[in-house]
Amino acid sequence: MSGGVEWALHCCVVLTSVEEPVPATRLAELHDVSASYLAKQLQALSRAGLVRSVQGKAGGYVLTREAASITVLDVVEAVDGPDQAFTCTEIRRRGPFATPAESCTAPCPIARAMTAADAAWREALRAVSIADLVQDVASDSGPDAIARIGTWLSAAQA
Repeated sequence: MSGGVEWALHCCVVLTSVEEPVPATRLAELHDVSASYLAKQLQALSRAGLVRSVQGKAGGYVLTREAASITVLDVVEAVDGPDQAFTCTEIRRRGPFATPAESCTAPCPIARAMTAADAAWREALRAVSIADLVQDVASDSGPDAIARIGTWLSAAQA
């Protein structure tokens, strides 16, 4: 999983704290990351329909739907794509003890285990929403943490 997923998730969480668009540069400043790097993650979120870019002087990014309807898996797939982490290359058909192709009608035990693990991982990420993460931030950092971030993000645009 790329580091861009972490930044994209953080952006989605903090965007719940504002009603007005937030410029990518302000989000980058908040997270102390390169604006150009963060812009790539925001573009991926935009292509996936999770955020919308608003043009103009008061432009920036906003979530496109309620935080409860955006899952962590939505963000992961927006940034890193929907492909499974494991790709079977049929190693069992190589080497001195190669299994003939016609005998390889079902995935091998390794491929089955990795496919099951990927499915479980995706299900776990699908079960957590951006709203859940916001709630966890409040539990970890205090009930006003997200509001303070929202105030800071909005102050730059006033």
